[in-house]
Amino acid sequence: MQTSTTIAALSTGSLPSGVAVIRLSGPKAFAAVRALCGTLPVPRMLTLTTLRHPGTGDALDQGLLAVFPGPNSFTGEDCAELQVHGSPAGVKAILSALTGHCEVELAGAGDFTRRAFENGKLDLTAVEGLGDLLEAETESQRRQALSRLDGGLADQVMVWRALLLDARAEIEARLDFSDEDDVPFALPARFIVDLQELVGKLKDALDSYQRGRIVREGFRIVLAGAPNAGKSSLLNRLAGSDLAIVTAEAGTTRDTKDVAIDLGGQLVTLTDTAGLRETDSLAEGEGIKRARRAMESADLVLWLISPDAETTPDAAPDVPLWRLGTKSDLGPTTGPIDLSLSVMTGEGVPALLKRLESHIEGRLGASETSLVSHLRDKKALERAILSVKTALDRIEQPELCAEDLRRAADILAGLIGLMDNEAVLDRLFAGFCIGK
Repeated sequence: MQTSTTIAALSTGSLPSGVAVIRLSGPKAFAAVRALCGTLPVPRMLTLTTLRHPGTGDALDQGLLAVFPGPNSFTGEDCAELQVHGSPAGVKAILSALTGHCEVELAGAGDFTRRAFENGKLDLTAVEGLGDLLEAETESQRRQALSRLDGGLADQVMVWRALLLDARAEIEARLDFSDEDDVPFALPARFIVDLQELVGKLKDALDSYQRGRIVREGFRIVLAGAPNAGKSSLLNRLAGSDLAIVTAEAGTTRDTKDVAIDLGGQLVTLTDTAGLRETDSLAEGEGIKRARRAMESADLVLWLISPDAETTPDAAPDVPLWRLGTKSDLGPTTGPIDLSLSVMTGEGVPALLKRLESHIEGRLGASETSLVSHLRDKKALERAILSVKTALDRIEQPELCAEDLRRAADILAGLIGLMDNEAVLDRLFAGFCIGK
């Protein structure tokens, strides 16, 4: 799919900077480059050039130019990149010349990547992998995103979809001859077994979602407990910065506060919460409601108990919960605890970090990183599994069984973008930066 418009945008970060890259894509990209630079260089070879205003001939900047003829380019169209000085005035002048004299439009968020998808250069899961790669903060996120971008999930989905299409073809081929008395309706011996094995593979992929989600979004740890139990102090200690307000007054924290840290190459999101207690304060009461919601969606709850704070019954979320005795420098805490520590002296903090790292590694497992990491993946796999299981239940009704297999194949096709959902596409590409 070739588009009729030519787009341009700054593809590097905020200005000023050492170097700024301006990207062009579309049918008039090369004509625009000629208008500014005079000639085109050898494809895929950086060439030093002077950029001049097409109308006045005044020099705009000096930089490097590279051109990438379609379809062998990122977007599948004719593309060009200008590496110029990262001057706000210089970049503005170049973009103004392109849009004012070269029939070029400014690109919107994700426009280049969307063209790559529409021209078959990237499938939808690879697009999501590219977005994940741009946002990757840890080594595990980088590896997972790069595997997805390289087509790891799409290749597997194509294998599953091919199996479904073959199974549907087996049924429909026999339906075509169902009116022939001498042609019995008999499916291959392994037909049912093959579909059952496919269900097992889809379930294995679905079961890996939590591992993939943890790598992509971060392992969520919620600090909870009574007011003044030391939650904000522990957050600051683990984050290595005074991010949360800490006072002797109980109930200082009125809202949840998220802080991201890198723990052994894994992204961890720490959430400070309001102390749980009975209160007449509307603001504190809302903070307590948010604290309970955060606990329900956590991967791990650290329940803090200190000797100088009121005791509160342990909450019972449907997630793992560790009881930590805080402020050990003030004395022992009452009741059973999993670990004792003091933010003031540092006692127990290294042990807590080591235990957290080991726990997260255990949750992720020793296997390779899961490529099933988006909620969209999870929902598609759930629906595909249901359709195949329904097909197996209706194996004696071949017309309905074939329809169930068609539905499952279409669901997997939608996962990789073979069947477009415009609403999904709009939401996905809107999350990209302009120039990507």
